[in-house]
Amino acid sequence: MLRYTLKRLLSLTLSLAVASMVIFAVIEVAPGDPASFMLGVNAQPDTLAALRTELGLDVPKTERYLTWVGGMLTGDFGTSYTYRTPVSQMIADRMWVSLPLALYALTLSTLIAFPAGIYAASRRGKPGDIAVMGATQLGVAVPNFWFAMMLVLVFAINLRWFNAGGFAGWDKGFGPAMQSLTLPAIALALPQAAILARVMRSALLDVLGEDFMRTARAKGLSRRQALWRHGLRNALIPVLTIIGLQFSFLLAGSIIIEQVFYLPGLGRLVFQAISSRDLIVVESVVMLLVFAVIVVNFVVDLAYAAVDPRLKSRT
Repeated sequence: MLRYTLKRLLSLTLSLAVASMVIFAVIEVAPGDPASFMLGVNAQPDTLAALRTELGLDVPKTERYLTWVGGMLTGDFGTSYTYRTPVSQMIADRMWVSLPLALYALTLSTLIAFPAGIYAASRRGKPGDIAVMGATQLGVAVPNFWFAMMLVLVFAINLRWFNAGGFAGWDKGFGPAMQSLTLPAIALALPQAAILARVMRSALLDVLGEDFMRTARAKGLSRRQALWRHGLRNALIPVLTIIGLQFSFLLAGSIIIEQVFYLPGLGRLVFQAISSRDLIVVESVVMLLVFAVIVVNFVVDLAYAAVDPRLKSRT
């Protein structure tokens, strides 16, 4: 297990190194100059040059890349061009919105998908299975931003059970903060639950056809007992893959939902930074999200080895 973990750590480190170079290169070659954007089209050349020097934009790109990477390794993400505040502080403030939102949505998605997928697999071809598959097909087809607006219309405007947008803040208490995140979490969770339920059903049906499942049935276990004792664990590998990808998507891909609900999260921060050409913020947030994705995949790899020890013997 130690050898397997070390190999995965080496892969993680190399992936982060390559990702940092790609992110820096892509963002730096994007059109538009932050200093020109901040000062406007009528800025004097000497004023523009002074601002570029102040922001460190006149330094060679290689040196800027090394400074940026070195700073991230020590927790210093630089200073925002637009807000003139440490990027690390801006990320930390917004992470307390985006991370709980992603975990909330992932929890809802899992709680919905696991029972639905197991129920559908245990009743293959029956009305219950058809109903679940129809519901999941609808969940996959409906755009989450449209669903988010429908949630606002029904539960915020008509029923007035929730606020239409904004974040109450954790200083107001756990309840009000979670209430602010409930509708966004549902909007993010249901489409992901539909995907996860379909994967769970498919994985369970594949496992139910294996020889060891027929042996378990021959030893006297009922179909339900064989499914819960032997089938579920063996079906978890593809499900773990989807869960890992979903968490990464929920953390990094919620820009539209945060815009709909006006949440001060990482997605909204990236959107605002791109609009104002705040390159250091865009680079740092994107790199942080890539780091989260790679770490989640690393954890999923370790979970694979725990669920299926055969993977360790192949490395």
